[in-house]
Amino acid sequence: MTPVLDPTACYAAVRSRDRRFDGVFYTAVRTTGIYCRPSCPARTPAAGNVSFHPTAAAAQSAGYRACRRCRPDATPGSPAWDVAADVAGRAMRLIGDGVVDRDGVPGLAARLGYTPRHLGRLLAAELGATPLALARAQRAQVARILLETTTLPCAEVAFAAGFASVRQFNDTVREVHACTPTALRERAAGAGPGRTSGVEGAAGALTPLRLRLAVRTPYAARECHAFLALHAVTGVEAAGADWYARTLDLPHGPGTVRVDFAPLLGAVGREPGVGHLDVTLELADLRDTAAALERTRRLLDADADPVAVDAHLGADPLLAASVEATPGLRMPGQVDGPELAVRAVVGQQVSLAGARTVTGRIVAAHGLPLRSSVPGLTHLFPRPDVLASLDAAATEGPRALPLPRARARALVAIADACARGEVALDRGADRAEVRTALLALPGVGPWTADYVALRALGDPDVWLPGDLAVRRVLARAGAIDGPRDVAGTVARAEPWRPWRTYALAHLWQQALEGVPVPLTAAEPAPPVPSVPSPEEP
Repeated sequence: MTPVLDPTACYAAVRSRDRRFDGVFYTAVRTTGIYCRPSCPARTPAAGNVSFHPTAAAAQSAGYRACRRCRPDATPGSPAWDVAADVAGRAMRLIGDGVVDRDGVPGLAARLGYTPRHLGRLLAAELGATPLALARAQRAQVARILLETTTLPCAEVAFAAGFASVRQFNDTVREVHACTPTALRERAAGAGPGRTSGVEGAAGALTPLRLRLAVRTPYAARECHAFLALHAVTGVEAAGADWYARTLDLPHGPGTVRVDFAPLLGAVGREPGVGHLDVTLELADLRDTAAALERTRRLLDADADPVAVDAHLGADPLLAASVEATPGLRMPGQVDGPELAVRAVVGQQVSLAGARTVTGRIVAAHGLPLRSSVPGLTHLFPRPDVLASLDAAATEGPRALPLPRARARALVAIADACARGEVALDRGADRAEVRTALLALPGVGPWTADYVALRALGDPDVWLPGDLAVRRVLARAGAIDGPRDVAGTVARAEPWRPWRTYALAHLWQQALEGVPVPLTAAEPAPPVPSVPSPEEP
């Protein structure tokens, strides 16, 4: 269950303007009718005049509007909701992905296994707001981002943010921000540079949107970029010196995202607080804006709590040097759960470079072609129903897979389970149920199921004792009795709970030291050596 907000502790954070609590809770001031971040630079209100709310939606539902000075609606999501495995955390992730906008509250409730009425009671008790209020706050946040950072007409902003009508959009913006959409845009324009174009392209083309994505800092931007580039699959992903891009299969059509890591490279990304990455979206349908942003946040692990993770792992002598060298190291997630599961199967018992090569062949043969302005992005990753229709026993022909027969069977089985809806690999799924369902499939062992949990489901406390790269790093450090000591690996990881996923990130980082990062064909690409990838025990 989610911890109850302690007014004394919350007020202490407000008095000290502690940026670590931005997004964790919100401070509402009765005398002004506004709500703020804990770090708001305005004069600290009297303790008797404030109340504390777990979400921006709860503060808005209580009748407060967002502070114009600290802009609390612009903060990253709470780490507690991002990692929580309870119903509230799962619901928040699905709402962020736009499920309520697309399927309504009944659709959200069905995904979680509750009736709409019972789900409403649960979320009101946990988050202080109903599913509709939470979705409304999400739409208001996306609308503010689009108004302040693009030149899209207000009517297009309304539908891109998920509103059903322009009138609903206008009413919500006025209520949340105490000004009209036009005034909000003009105020942002007067604050200085940073606004970019988001203009409709030619007929049939993707619409470009250039935005700023808030992330919790410290943020190890260079290491996140390197991880994504090293795992990049030709056609689906591309990487440059300080940027990464990939295709997106979104609810209303295809798209792409390009992330520029430059704003958080160097010292600026090492300070606790909130920073920004530059993101460019290209979308076939602007209604997918919220879903694309949420999936990008998952990919970048933007809502992790780096201060808490680093404090815990840095206390262990084995990880202390790595934590000091790379504060804010993330475990990159994934934009699509079934894709991650397929890639995990392909990567069993082969090198990282070999897995990328084989996956690229599967993409070229079965992925949908896509036109993008980003060099190297040519295909969407094959959908589960397409992969489920392939013949695991075939060695030649259009329905064959370039894999050993056992792995081909596992790939087809996972794809079929996802296509039928028997396994839900999104961040709204119950993690224990997903693991059980995956282990019941042929060819899927603990490593594959747990790898899916840590990257597709966002579980912060996953450990992979069968991971060869991890065992080699621990053996070199003298922490276990050689690379075959699986039991010793399990015991050594116990002190790292509940952040074992991030301990894995540090160990993988050590395993990849000195490995050159592959770039797109448009830039010089050094050869990639055969790096041991995680494998089934």
